Amino acid sequence: MTGPKRNTGLIILAFFAIYVIWGSTYLLNKIAVTELPAFMLAGMRFVTAGCLIFLIAKFSGIPLKISRQQLINTIIAGFLFLTFGNGVVVWALKYVDSGFAALEISAQPLVVLLLMRVIQGKQIKAMSLVGVALGMVGIYLLVSQQQIISKEGALTGMILIFTCMLSWAYGSLFVGKANLPKNYFVNTGYQMVTGGVMLFVISLAIGEKWVSPVNWSTPVKWSMILLVLLGSIVAFTAFNYLLKVVSPEKVATSSYVNPIIAMLLGWYFLQEEITLQSAVAAIILLTGVYFINTKKRLTLFSRFSSKKLNN
Repeated sequence: MTGPKRNTGLIILAFFAIYVIWGSTYLLNKIAVTELPAFMLAGMRFVTAGCLIFLIAKFSGIPLKISRQQLINTIIAGFLFLTFGNGVVVWALKYVDSGFAALEISAQPLVVLLLMRVIQGKQIKAMSLVGVALGMVGIYLLVSQQQIISKEGALTGMILIFTCMLSWAYGSLFVGKANLPKNYFVNTGYQMVTGGVMLFVISLAIGEKWVSPVNWSTPVKWSMILLVLLGSIVAFTAFNYLLKVVSPEKVATSSYVNPIIAMLLGWYFLQEEITLQSAVAAIILLTGVYFINTKKRLTLFSRFSSKKLNN
């Protein structure tokens, strides 16, 4: 794979950001959306984060100038990831628990692999399918629990989140090939600002009633601060970096780990229920992550074993 030079330490930190920090954003968004309208909330988060990124870049001497094509591509990416991909998820959190939302999104690696097959003609390796299959079994065990899916509005939330999952999956493939700003920080800033502005437009179009920050509760204020600084600036920059240095299906494995983090935080802070079945499903999901991330080594082992059997 061509692209930037790989830095193992930086890659590990970037995966930590998209695994753990992003896992916590479900809780933070759930807290904030209890008081704030969804699209206004998401728009304010991303515009604020994007402007902070531009300020940091300016004072750091990082040039913000990009080409026309790069601007167009950041607008497209901002829509796929943030305007639609994130804004609608926040809206769906009005209907479902934070852990449930994260669990449904954990099916994203399967969607990414299928899109890579359909759009790029890429062959799906056996170990990738095994990993995704394990993940899907885990998802089924989690979402088949009657006490979870019987809640009012749960079906609406599930459908909304599924459409977001498609948007994120396609966005992952688009960003992997698109001409975007070389600097990941600048790239993130443009996606944040353009995606946030589009969220504001949607918020105004559907008639959301905006709430002044002076009227926010303390938990909501802290949630927004953490969403802007960690969930947006740190994690999204890490996400864009990883899409350029590792394969999209590996980046998508974050959607397996995010549910575990989201479940634990939702249980601890919001008293969302975790059953024994959920715990078993979580173990299966993590096993799926292992199979996807180690598919090359396992594939080589499989070929070696096959040769031995044929000799």
